[in-house]
Amino acid sequence: MVVIVRAEDVKKIYMQGKIEVPALRGISFTINEGEFVSILGPSGSGKSTLLNILGALDSPTEGKILLDGSYVSEMKEKKRVIHRQKVGFVFQSLNLIPHLTAIENIELSMNIQGISRSERYKKAIQCLRFVGLSRWIRHKPNELSGGQRQRVAIARALARIPRPSFLLMDEPTGNVDIKSRDIIMDLICKLNKEYGITIVIITHDIEVAKLADRTLYLVDGLIFESEEEYVKKIQTWANNEYRSQFSSDKKEKFYDQDD
Repeated sequence: MVVIVRAEDVKKIYMQGKIEVPALRGISFTINEGEFVSILGPSGSGKSTLLNILGALDSPTEGKILLDGSYVSEMKEKKRVIHRQKVGFVFQSLNLIPHLTAIENIELSMNIQGISRSERYKKAIQCLRFVGLSRWIRHKPNELSGGQRQRVAIARALARIPRPSFLLMDEPTGNVDIKSRDIIMDLICKLNKEYGITIVIITHDIEVAKLADRTLYLVDGLIFESEEEYVKKIQTWANNEYRSQFSSDKKEKFYDQDD
């Protein structure tokens, strides 16, 4: 197995004024070439932060993460750009341009690569056909269902020459119905099994996570590799969140009465 991602005690800390807010608290893991890995965890657990680091969109505050043979923190901007060209991104917000059609959204990403117009069109058609949307190429995002928009985003992520070897997906089945979820997951599994693309998805849906070769459980910036550990940690985390919120509510009520 060829290891293409190696995280070593990775920490990410954001600053809110003078207050440190840890998003990742020293996580370590590896991802092998051709592997399908899901990262499961609740909102606010650090999943999107981790995905941004894997895509070289951000750097860890401490620790090391090896991507494509280079450490992210040591990558110059040129090297980051080269890495991103090998990566297909599907963001949670999708980032489709509303006044462009499905095919125009896909062609735009290739225009940045300097690919000829005829090649862009040909590749975009291929990608839309793969996700089952060849009849909707002239539809704008507001004319498509949530599941169809998600598939356009997947098609756009694939629209690279050469095809990306690594896909990063943030909640690819979020806000869609069960039928659309199943269609999307079938596509993702096909990309991994038939085309050998390394795939990392972020999800809060345990049924989606189970379709991956392996699941990393992320709670409160910490990674667990067993479901049992994850369940225990998430119960503790949820109780702490509840107590924190309850304490905050009590303070607000106290001050409201005092007013």
